[in-house]
Amino acid sequence: MLLTPREEIESRIQKFQQELAGKELDGAVIVLNSDMFYLAGTVQNAQLFVPAQGEPVLMIRKSLRRGQEESPLKNVVPMKSVKDMPGILQSFGYGSMGRIGLEFDVLPVNNLTTYQRAFPNTAFLDVSPLLRKIRMIKSPFEIEQVRAAMRILDAGFAEIPRVLREGMREVELASYLEAAMRRAGLAGNAKMRAFNQDYYLGNVCVGSSGAMASGMDGSVSGCGLTPAWPQGAGNKIIKRNEVVFVDYVGVANGYCGDQTRVFCIGQLPPKMEQAFKEAMMINEQMLSILKPGTAAEEPYLLAVKIAEELGYKEHFLGYREDRARFVGHGVGLETDEMPVFAPGLKNPIVPGMVFALEPKFVFEEGAIGTESTYVMTEDGPECLSITPQAIGYIE
Repeated sequence: MLLTPREEIESRIQKFQQELAGKELDGAVIVLNSDMFYLAGTVQNAQLFVPAQGEPVLMIRKSLRRGQEESPLKNVVPMKSVKDMPGILQSFGYGSMGRIGLEFDVLPVNNLTTYQRAFPNTAFLDVSPLLRKIRMIKSPFEIEQVRAAMRILDAGFAEIPRVLREGMREVELASYLEAAMRRAGLAGNAKMRAFNQDYYLGNVCVGSSGAMASGMDGSVSGCGLTPAWPQGAGNKIIKRNEVVFVDYVGVANGYCGDQTRVFCIGQLPPKMEQAFKEAMMINEQMLSILKPGTAAEEPYLLAVKIAEELGYKEHFLGYREDRARFVGHGVGLETDEMPVFAPGLKNPIVPGMVFALEPKFVFEEGAIGTESTYVMTEDGPECLSITPQAIGYIE
């Protein structure tokens, strides 16, 4: 089992502490699994206190033993209740703190009131933007984990031509894909930070099911098997000459990679083949303008402009009123990280950012397009995806 190196954790803590000091915070309490793993190297039922100066304290309800084995932090201690936190922190020299940061974008109100009772003289402020800013730039170690996730995806997608056959259901194809990914080392499901944006691993959509939208913030959702989980593979039967749209996330050591590929038994209609070629062209055009310093909105604005000029206004990034408002997103410990390639976002794309670009078209008869994961380097985007982007035709 791969553990996060000590120097990796120390570097992340140092960057976070600089941000805390810049906001004149005494420290921050971290509880979200992805943030805790990023800063502590373990995911437990715990509270991680990161001071603006000094050693962090990881206070664990369960499992202390595993947390001590996995985390390189110096101070990993037991804790029965949040009520014990002030005393524990006092014992490490962290007392009378006036300003503490919390992850406001994911923290339940009940948890906030618990902290307010435990620290009655403390003001609580939001540190989620600080964490997301730090996590946006990946280290070489993190990029290697994304590469591993892409290898898992490639193993899964390589299984599709071997098993895809006319008459099988979407969910059957998904089961073969997921089993192959699991054998290749798939470790867990894909995390999303946004509230109520549940996500499993991806979707398999055949023909018209690719046009079925849901509340998921994306271009293509799939029908799913039930209204309780209105996304992903359903029971639609795979037929000849229909697009088989496969959008999946691979996970390795907590890190995600994202890609979409399309397949077909027989031959796609000319309309769908042409749309695929134009999605690929849009992808290349976006890559051509992506350089260190490019504003995050620019690839989106360019992609939408081209799509509209080609006559796809009602079909690009979704169908009609269900169109998504982004053409790419960051990936890492979560599948909805920064940067987001969307209108109005001026933040520059810089080396170390890892992201997926996903120009897609959705028609009543199906969804088609492409998605690959990239890392920004000093010389421009490097594609981390392995699976060929061409339509996978099967006779």
